[in-house]
Amino acid sequence: MELGHGRYCPDSRVKPGNEEEDKQKIGSKPLNPRPLQQGKATQVIYKTRKGQVSSGEPIGILLLDTAVPFIPGDVANATTYDFPVRFQKVEGYTVARALGKDPAIYDALKAAAADLVGQGVRAITGDCGFMAFHQERLADELEVPVFLSSLLQIPFMLSIFGAKAKVGVITADSCSLDAGLLSAVGVTALDRLVIKGLEDRESFYRFAIEETGTLDAEAVEAEMVEAGRWIVAQDGSVRALLLECSLLPPYAAAVQAAVHMPVFDYITMINHVFSAVVQRTYGGFI
Repeated sequence: MELGHGRYCPDSRVKPGNEEEDKQKIGSKPLNPRPLQQGKATQVIYKTRKGQVSSGEPIGILLLDTAVPFIPGDVANATTYDFPVRFQKVEGYTVARALGKDPAIYDALKAAAADLVGQGVRAITGDCGFMAFHQERLADELEVPVFLSSLLQIPFMLSIFGAKAKVGVITADSCSLDAGLLSAVGVTALDRLVIKGLEDRESFYRFAIEETGTLDAEAVEAEMVEAGRWIVAQDGSVRALLLECSLLPPYAAAVQAAVHMPVFDYITMINHVFSAVVQRTYGGFI
């Protein structure tokens, strides 16, 4: 199966570096109040971690070392969420190193994740689907849930439709979204994917890859809608779309209005995990 559909497939990639295996666990379990019964009264005891300077940020988000406009709906915009989040930049983790799947960045990624755990987050995500390259190792070395890539949703998406259904993926770079990266998040049924890259879309490329510092949101939205329609026209078996890149959720509603099917993205995944690590209580009547 051909995975790449774009014309911009640069030959130069970040070369793999040497890494040292580090199996030391980082983190601790989320802190919750522990009620102590004293007669009819309930006393609540709270604990904190040494060095923790704030609380109430259950989701930690690892950010690329990049500079683009982060509009509402973007993973890196705090107003996207109905709950507090904590951001941590991974120094040196550029777009080029993400697309190149550079293993040498892992130590910086792990250190940033450790900082988030130390500040009390209950789960850690990222802001680039290509962080999937580090998913298994980081999840193994942290004691809080790790869900670095939006691509982790693909097995779930495939399982909720019939066996003959397919999932469409709109990605920042179809040349880099290869079988090895998909395998890192448990995706092996490549014949059930229809992938469309944005690397040949001028407005997206200038904004996201070249990092010009400007964004024409209307133009990018039009490119997104065009990509969604292309996928649906390409294969009638597609039942849902996934937007891989963390810059794409602002356009999810427009894509859904154009293709009339479920659209998953980074924000659907983050909201899902938040609902698991911060359970709500229920009130009402029967």
